[in-house]
Amino acid sequence: QVQLVESGGGLVQPGGSLRLSCAASRSIFSIYAMSWYRRAPGKQRELVATITSGGRTNYADSVKGRFTISRDNAENTVYLQMNSLKPEDTAVYYCSAVSFASEDYWGQGTQVTVSS
Repeated sequence: QVQLVESGGGLVQPGGSLRLSCAASRSIFSIYAMSWYRRAPGKQRELVATITSGGRTNYADSVKGRFTISRDNAENTVYLQMNSLKPEDTAVYYCSAVSFASEDYWGQGTQVTVSS
């Protein structure tokens, strides 16, 4: 079992930045991939970014060049650095982990609101 706790959300003006954190309850060394998803009001859940245990990353086209996902195995934490934020980035952001045994885990989500 892995518990995931997101933090770092909040209200930011367009063009601003936020860094989300996802802290795992145990070592993420054995986690195959960790991802950030988001769900905007009235929309389906969207995969934002993924990072594998080998450090390979993948991003949604809508955030490429603005968001960066990274992981700190020593701190059991995954980050999502979000720059040049737009109103359409407003959503609840969720952290997800998939183990090598294909077990998946989810955090409770953190709200990000981009508004002037």
